[in-house]
Amino acid sequence: MRQNRVHAAVGGRTTADRMVIVAGVALLWGLAVFGRLAYLQLIRHGDYLARALRQQQRTIEITPQRGVIYDRNLHPLAMSVPVKSAFAVPGEIVDENLAARLLSGVLNIPPEVLEARFASSRSFAWICRKLPPEKAEAVAALNLKGIYFQEENQRFYPKRDLASHVLGFVDPDEKGLGGIEYALDPQIRGKSGKVIVMADARQRWFDGSEAQRGRGLNVVLTLDEKIQYIAQRELSTAIEKTHAMAGSVIVMNPNNGEILALANWPKFNPNNANGAPAESRMNRSVSAVYEPGSTFKLITLAAAFDQNITRPEDIFDCEHGAVYIAGHRIRDHKAFGLLTVADILAQSSDVGAIKIALMVGAPKFYDYIRAFGFGSPTGVDMPGESRGLLHRLENWSGISIGSVSMGQEIGVTPIQLITAVSAIANGGLLYRPHVVAELRRGNRPIATDGLSSQPEPRRIVRPETAATLRRLMEGVVLRGTGKLARLDGWTAAGKTGSAQKIDPATGRYSPTQLIASFTGFAPISNPAVTILISLDSPVGLHEGGQVAAPVFKRTAEQVLSYLDVPRDVPLNPRLIRASYKEGDAVDGTSLEDFTPADFSKQPEEAPIESNLVKPKEATAHAPEVMIPADEVGEISVPDLSGKTMREVTEMCLRLALNPVLVGSGLAVEQTPAAGNEVRRGAKITVQFGIPAPKPEKRHTRFRR
Repeated sequence: MRQNRVHAAVGGRTTADRMVIVAGVALLWGLAVFGRLAYLQLIRHGDYLARALRQQQRTIEITPQRGVIYDRNLHPLAMSVPVKSAFAVPGEIVDENLAARLLSGVLNIPPEVLEARFASSRSFAWICRKLPPEKAEAVAALNLKGIYFQEENQRFYPKRDLASHVLGFVDPDEKGLGGIEYALDPQIRGKSGKVIVMADARQRWFDGSEAQRGRGLNVVLTLDEKIQYIAQRELSTAIEKTHAMAGSVIVMNPNNGEILALANWPKFNPNNANGAPAESRMNRSVSAVYEPGSTFKLITLAAAFDQNITRPEDIFDCEHGAVYIAGHRIRDHKAFGLLTVADILAQSSDVGAIKIALMVGAPKFYDYIRAFGFGSPTGVDMPGESRGLLHRLENWSGISIGSVSMGQEIGVTPIQLITAVSAIANGGLLYRPHVVAELRRGNRPIATDGLSSQPEPRRIVRPETAATLRRLMEGVVLRGTGKLARLDGWTAAGKTGSAQKIDPATGRYSPTQLIASFTGFAPISNPAVTILISLDSPVGLHEGGQVAAPVFKRTAEQVLSYLDVPRDVPLNPRLIRASYKEGDAVDGTSLEDFTPADFSKQPEEAPIESNLVKPKEATAHAPEVMIPADEVGEISVPDLSGKTMREVTEMCLRLALNPVLVGSGLAVEQTPAAGNEVRRGAKITVQFGIPAPKPEKRHTRFRR
């Protein structure tokens, strides 16, 4: 019995020990479980939540709405428009092979490419982004399960190639790749939108939400849409006539550095920038480096006049067209004898320019070249600017001063040259050229890190020096190599240039491959515009005075007329009579090739080129007028009396009439008279002057 009690006691202790052990194990297990849970919930919560979200949702970035780019008169040149992009949720597609074949027929995308996109993700896959409206409708008409649309933004350039080199272009993700689109991309681009796609365990899309998108800043440029159109049209005409490889036209306000127009050839359509060769997308006005030729003689004379080394009436012996410098014989383009300094510039004598530069001396000459901005970027607010080519003074050879004085052995860009000539036009102040006028948030101008503010101009020559050069540059137009640049109704000054290009085959200057140029301004007393014309390798006539000067004339007369700049010289009476007799433009200011659709319609309806027809009134004496095919018909001539040149021009353009402007002041006479019926495209000659005072009304008293 006692033994049984002992066994019972031992068994009880064993059971208790077992219970303690079990309890201890359970406690440890519980602590481990709760510890693990605490670790997962408190410490690793963020990591596992992120994993779950990656499995359950996908974030798709949507292109932002870029700001609008306007010209100076707030005409849109670049804008973002809403478009539809098609995407798929492959987990919902019943038959991927069938869906791929159906979509391929609509989108012209190989079926195997679409199937690969379906296989890349079960929750989201782009099919085709930024669809044209007709293709979006065709995809929607298929009514395929698992195929959806997302609204995005697409950059649209309503005027097509107008100012394309200034505007630039964007990639499919709306990132700027050229021009202002690239230079101000952080400001214009705005904040990208995001679409969050949710999926269940089977990777089936069941919900989505869109984050708020921030619109970019708007940009107002200094360009004028109409002046830009004039520049591009005249450049295109010159290229067609001369068969030049390339060319540039720049119109600048010399009094503040604002670029009113900048045109290049070849051109491109930024709506299809990828389809254009890289050469066409190059902004030659800021990137192309070339030897300026005789236009650089302006800098040579500026240094001499500013240092009081010579005067316009001083006479130099040009030695019948040849001079020796550092053992090298340099020949002139003509065998000149004795020439005054004024005639050296007017006749573009190389020998005369070399002798003047030798009097200045290489160190001073180099200082003035640098002061005019050559060898350094101008700081223009467009990407891709070249600094040009100017060897350091210590690297000049014995012949360098002679070569540089006549525009060889130095490389410049068109923007550098027109900036320098503008300094002569405005009295000796060098302004930074610019195309950005201001940035806006909505309609409110804003200041952002000085992007639209301009530095103070820098004086580079005395006002007296600039005045002397202006007078001599007028002589180039009146009696020198630039006679074909003479304007009807305005004074003008300028300088021709015919720079030989290096022949790659021989390494020597080519006698036929030249860059023909003309740079000038008008009117002389109060310059309103500076204009540069550059034509690369024209065929046939190839000198600047022969092919570039006429382009300056046509461009300047139209621009000055549009800007309503008062005429400062009388018109040629013969031309006035001819204009009334034949209906031709008396001075190139008729703006004949303007089409009202380009300026009066909304941007999306106003491409530079459209379906055009030639009216019967076009004659061989003037460029043929081009008007939209759907606007041919007769209209009533408006009453233009008492209106300014700008008002007359704008009224006529709206009605598809070609204004021929004669004189200055207010409109006093017009032919045909108001109320007559004429065809669209007809010329309306308007005489401007001081209106005669209206006679006072007199009351007659009758006696009985």
